[in-house]
Amino acid sequence: MNYCKITYNHRLLMILVVLFSLQSCSDFLEQEPGSQTSITEQLATKKGILNALNGIYQSLEANVRGERFAVYADLQGGNLKFSPTVSGSSRGQITVPINLENVYSFQDQALDSDFTTFYDESYDVINQTNLILEYVDALSDATDIEKNQIKAEAFAIRAYSHYLLTLVYSQAVGSTSPDTQLGIVYNKTTLTDGITYPKRETLTNTYSFIIEDIKAALDNFSNNSLLTGPSYSYFNSKNTKALLARVYLSKNDWQNAFTTANDVILNSGVSLVATENYISQWEQTDLPISENLLEFTIPRDSGGEVGGSLSSFFGYFSNTNYNKYVASQDLLGLYESTDIRKQLFLEKALPTLINGVFINVNYYFTKKFQDNPGYLAFRLSELYLIRAEAALELGDLETTKADINTIRGRAKATLLTTTDNLEQVLLTERRKELCFEGHFFFDLARRNKGVSRNDGCLSLNCTLDYPSPKFVLPIPRKNINLNSNLQQNESY
Repeated sequence: MNYCKITYNHRLLMILVVLFSLQSCSDFLEQEPGSQTSITEQLATKKGILNALNGIYQSLEANVRGERFAVYADLQGGNLKFSPTVSGSSRGQITVPINLENVYSFQDQALDSDFTTFYDESYDVINQTNLILEYVDALSDATDIEKNQIKAEAFAIRAYSHYLLTLVYSQAVGSTSPDTQLGIVYNKTTLTDGITYPKRETLTNTYSFIIEDIKAALDNFSNNSLLTGPSYSYFNSKNTKALLARVYLSKNDWQNAFTTANDVILNSGVSLVATENYISQWEQTDLPISENLLEFTIPRDSGGEVGGSLSSFFGYFSNTNYNKYVASQDLLGLYESTDIRKQLFLEKALPTLINGVFINVNYYFTKKFQDNPGYLAFRLSELYLIRAEAALELGDLETTKADINTIRGRAKATLLTTTDNLEQVLLTERRKELCFEGHFFFDLARRNKGVSRNDGCLSLNCTLDYPSPKFVLPIPRKNINLNSNLQQNESY
């Protein structure tokens, strides 16, 4: 097993081999007593718990920033294609990254899933939050306000991690009844309560538990995190409300989605970036766009050097130093000539091997993730689009039009003058505004739309009709083998 890893500030990770309750831990009886002492020592003080909480954020950041999840929704939906190989024997050739080869073709394999690491690491993060929630109330050197703040962040992380698992492993609401649809295992306990072999909840129950955790977080937040670093790097009441709005949207709970998104828009204290600053805000180094609500801090070493960022996948540095993912013409063709968002793409001519000859072909790298970018979890533009979609479903077409026009007007795109075809207009606006931020494939599933990938598609399966069992990935087979209560997704 690969869970027994130690970080410099985080002794809690010493026990990951026994935390993952969806796994069979053959060495649990040998590992648990010594590890239990380590848990008790680590989590007996405020300092120890804060170190553990900081470590959880590091694990969460690494998981969502990893290539598999960070590009998944845009790659599957058709926003992304691939740049030519920089050097070596395959120089100039365009190939699918091996980490996502099966997923990209909608043929992931349960036996050796491309997303096994994401699945495992997500539940590792969840189990770590459960340990903090188990121990925090016993702290003797923390105030009640401090304990509540720690609990709030742990609840928010637990809800967010379960929500991401739901997006990847559960069909969107609407394919069948959510009371019978499979959700995910919702894990609220640690192995200190003994080994369990849980079943997957229904989708209805899964969303109920996610919302329950979010509301528990909102009930416990104080004004400030106890962790050091930028406040936008941690869960707080305003970005947790943004998470709640997104969850309500995924659940098709339109009234609550509208009310919650409206609350964030009106009361978060965050404003949309102005037109004149929109491009420069995305281009700035080391800082997120100012309408950011949550961006996880990227890792740095003791000398301040970046240990990893989204530029690892989207970055362009020179014609001999660039990364794999570029915009497809399927996406680029959606922008009007006046739309300033077209300026968010770096056009670069790169040598590409075509029929045995090197030809310079133009590729378009996003400027969103060039200079030490972190994983952008939530920003205010999304909340306007959530409010717009909820208003549409509630029959308030004028509010939908107004919110779309807020985003389009900022971008200098043509404003809507009618309320015709708003569903498709809104889906397209989300695609343009939120591209490369991890939404589009999930948006298609949520709106019960199929996938159509044209430019640069290297798969035998460039389309995916809705509904299809391939809108979700398989539960890794090793987990099924070790927990007979886990039900596999259809077709896997």
